[in-house]
Parts: sequence; structure tokens; C-alpha cells
Amino acid sequence: MARYSRNDQAGVELPKAKLDRESLRQVLELFRYLRPYRGRFSAAMAALFASSLLSLSFPYLAGSIVDAAVRHNQGGSLAGVDRTALLLMGILAIQAGFSYFHALSFATVGQRSLVDLRRDTYARLISLPMTFFAERRVGELASRLSADLIQIEDTLITILPQFLRQSTLLVGGIALIAATSLKLTGIMLVSLPVLTVVAVVFGRKTRKIAREAQDRLADTATIVEETLQGIVNVKAFANEGYELNRYHDGLGRFLTATLRGARLRAAFIAFIIFALFGSIVLVLWSGARLLQQGEITFGELTRFILYTTFVAGAMGQFAELYSQLQKAIGATQRVRELLRETGEVEARLGPTPPSTLPRLRGDVVFEQVHFTYPSRQGVEVLHGINLAATSGQRIALVGPSGAGKSTLISLLLRLYDPSAGHLLIDGRDARNYRLAELRGQMSMVPQEVLLFGGSIAENIAYGKPGASAEEIEQAARQANAHEFVQAFPDGYATLVGDRGIKLSGGQRQRVAIARAILKNPAILILDEATSSLDSESERLIQEALETLMHGRTSFIIAHRLATVRHVDRIIVIAGGRVVESGTHEELKAIDDGVYRRLAALQFRE
Repeated sequence: MARYSRNDQAGVELPKAKLDRESLRQVLELFRYLRPYRGRFSAAMAALFASSLLSLSFPYLAGSIVDAAVRHNQGGSLAGVDRTALLLMGILAIQAGFSYFHALSFATVGQRSLVDLRRDTYARLISLPMTFFAERRVGELASRLSADLIQIEDTLITILPQFLRQSTLLVGGIALIAATSLKLTGIMLVSLPVLTVVAVVFGRKTRKIAREAQDRLADTATIVEETLQGIVNVKAFANEGYELNRYHDGLGRFLTATLRGARLRAAFIAFIIFALFGSIVLVLWSGARLLQQGEITFGELTRFILYTTFVAGAMGQFAELYSQLQKAIGATQRVRELLRETGEVEARLGPTPPSTLPRLRGDVVFEQVHFTYPSRQGVEVLHGINLAATSGQRIALVGPSGAGKSTLISLLLRLYDPSAGHLLIDGRDARNYRLAELRGQMSMVPQEVLLFGGSIAENIAYGKPGASAEEIEQAARQANAHEFVQAFPDGYATLVGDRGIKLSGGQRQRVAIARAILKNPAILILDEATSSLDSESERLIQEALETLMHGRTSFIIAHRLATVRHVDRIIVIAGGRVVESGTHEELKAIDDGVYRRLAALQFRE
């Protein structure tokens, strides 16, 4: 199971990964997104390297100013001080220019690369099969498009440049202090192993506590997600107080773990400050002794102290950079996993290319179809289903809940493929069709209509992207939706809200029917499309459905038998098998039949 640490920008959990050859290889593979911008990226790296080298000149020139001032006190001229100061200001100006260029370039390259990566990741995500989504939480997948990619963005824009800068300062600083005074360099380096060991020990303990705190925070996020998704139930049962207590208890556990980590980090910071500045005091004391003995000058001591602060600062940054790099590698691995998944369709930019598949007749045959969900191996849902529908027929699927009706529809849409047996469409195995073209000739009106958060016109046009306003209005008229749409002040530009919350159930159903009419499918699927509606809404929707079903092969999932009394054939499914088949009157005549019992309960006969 992946372990997580906090991403401060996104406020979510991110995996930390070990730095090894394989993980670094995956990171480098992801760097292919930099190739289109490699010229500017290389220039930015060169500018950063030059800026870092110029930073190393500051202590040297500062020491030169001090030596020049000492010489002036001994009777020399101040011209050396002035020249050195002017040179230093000129170098600072050049460094500022380099800094502006590399900061802007890294940001530009990073953002452009991330846009490309986000597009490819989203394209792969929406093209994946249902088996993938059945085994993962929506929050996890959303995290890959948000928190993980933000972490990768930080790597390209911040961590990588900082790593180069601090490496240059560390290596260059140590080389220059060694050139200044080998004795002081030896004294300074003695303290490094102790600081390193303590930092590693504290770092491990801190990460362990941080993971625990993040787990507790993830628990509270789950509570919030569940509460908001089920807010109607929360209010219906008046359980606001219960949910608040649950959230409060979760926050308490998070706070306990967080404070433990805070105490440990505070102790670590206190130690680092004492040890780091203690090392500087030791160097100053040793430098002062060497100065008294005439082994170094004031300027050399000044250079040494400044270079020491550079080296100490670089070392302090490496611990944080290492932690950030671990998180970046973990994020990269998760994104790479997603990009390596095999999609069932191809998602591309621009308009959808025209289909080369002629319009289907709509003949559908299930031949000895068995099916087991990949996430529930060992539990067969369908057992040898045989079912046939000819072009234009209306087939109703009825039976108890859990009998397998929705599973049959999932197979028809090829959200899944049969575990055994065949699904034939127009006499051809469904697997032999291009998936996008096959689904392009099917349409579904579900029981719970999910509208997107745009306008009514945009939701209707979802059935045929690029449809004209006249086509949208014509579909709405056929779906008995035009009247209520025109009653809104904004008409077809009316925003439906999140999941269509601003529309009533009947209005959402009619928008969904209009969407299906606009698509003009050969095969139509209706999943309890008139359930839970008032009589007037049901009448309007039934009229719209009659228009929609005309001339199309239609599969109707129904629990209310009154809505399917006049279909061409009723298929009764129980226990994953077809147990009865016939018209309403034929099935009612079967003694002790499943349909007859269901009809008796509903019609009170």
C-alpha cells in the first residue's frame, strides 16, 4: 500500500517513493514533455548555472573590499575599494538579468509541458475501460490530475532549478573555502557528519509521523465527501450533529498526530540552529586565532565566513529538496501508471472524425452469454443468456432487483465484454466493431439523469456535438421539452447547475430524451426512464419516448410493468437467467410464472 506525505500546495496526500535507478528512469521518461521546449529549457539551465557562479563571486569580492579597506588604513588608496564595489554592483546587475531570464523560462517551459501532460493524462483517463474505474475511487483519479501534476510542475519549475543552483553553490563553495584556508575547511567539515546523521534520524521520524497525520487527514476528507454526496440523507435524518461529531473526532486524531510531528520538528530546528551556528562560531574562533597568528588576512576570513554560509545554506536546502524530489518521483510513478494503461477508445483533440460504419439495422443477439465482473471473480452474474431482438423491436427487461438486467445493458454498450458466449450486432460479433463507432449508434436514457453543469442547449447538444440551434430546438420539441425551456428567462441558455440540480426530475428526463433524439441512434436503451415522476410528467415523457423509440431497436428496463404492457416482447430475468419470454398477455397466462406474480402484486389482480 502506498504511503503518503503532505503536498502543501494542493493540500492533499501524495506518495513518497525511493530514489533508485528505476524511479529516476521513470522521471526521465516523463521529461520527454520538455522536448518541444528543449532550446529554451537548456538556455534557462545555462542562465541558472551562470547566475550561481556569479553568486560565488560575491564573497570573494566582499573579501577584496575588506582587504582594500585594511590597506587604506595602513596608508593605501581608496580607489581599490571603489573599483571593487562598482564591479560587485555590475555583477549583481548581470546576475539579476540572468535570474529574471531563467525564472521566466522555467515557468514558461514548465507550464507548457504541464499543459501537454495534463491533456494526455486526461485523454488516457477518459478512454480507459469500466474495469479500471470499478477498482478505483474518483478522488484518487482526480488527485492524479491535480495534486500529482502540481507536484511534477513544482519539480520542473522549482525543485530541478534549485537542485542545480544549490549543487553549484555547495561544490563551488567548498572548493573556494578550501582555496582560502585548508585549516578552516577541515574544522568546518568535521561537523558535517554529525549534522548529517542527526538530520537523517530526525527526517525518518518526522516522515513517519507526517504519514500518520496525513492518513488521519484523509479520513476526515472521506467524511466530508460522504456527507456532501449524501447531504439529502443527512438532512432528512437530521444528522448534522452526528456528522459534525464524526468530523470533529477525526480532526482530533489528525491534530494529535500533527502536534507530535510539530514537537519533533521544533526540536530538530532547535538542534540545527544550535549546531549550525555553533559550527560558525567555531570557525570564527578558529579564524580569529589564525588571523592573530598572521596566517590569513581579514579579507580571507570574510570570504571564508561568507562561503561557509553559502555551503551551510545549500546543505540545509538539500534535505528539503530531497524530500520534494521523493514526492515528485511518487507523483510521477502514479501518472506514469495511468499513461501506461491501455485505453478502450482513442481520445483526440478537435472535431470527431466522421464514422465509416454504415447505419446499423439494430439486430441484437446474445448467444449463451456468461459474465463475471472482474472485481468479483468467482461470482457469475449471467448464466448462459440467450436473447434476440430484431430491427425496430421493443424489448422489455423485467425481473427482481439484482437479476442481471443492468449487466445485460452494460454488455450491450460494451462497457464490459462477455466472459463466455457472444454478443452479435447485425450478425457480427460486437468485438469486431470499432468501439467509438458502435457506441456512436447507441443511446441511453437512464433512470437517474446526470446533466453537465452547462446550459440546457449544451446538454442537449451532447448527443451531437456541433449541432445547430435549430436541431437542438427540434429535438427539444420532439421530447416535449421546448415549452418548459422557453418558460425560463434565458431559454436554452439557462444553466442547469451541478448535475442538473436546478431542473426537476421530469425536466431532466426530457432533456436526456432530447439528447438521445438528437443523436438519432439505431439502438436505444431506456433504464426506468419514467420512474418516480408525477402523472403529468410521466405522460409527457411517455409521449416523448414513443417518438424516440419509433423505428429503433429499443431495450427497456422496467420495474413498473404498466409501462411495458404494449412492447413487442417482455424478457423476464431472474438469477442471471432468462426464465420467461413473451407478450404481456402470454406471460400473464403462465401458471405460477415469475411475471404473473409480479403483475399480480402491481396490478392487484
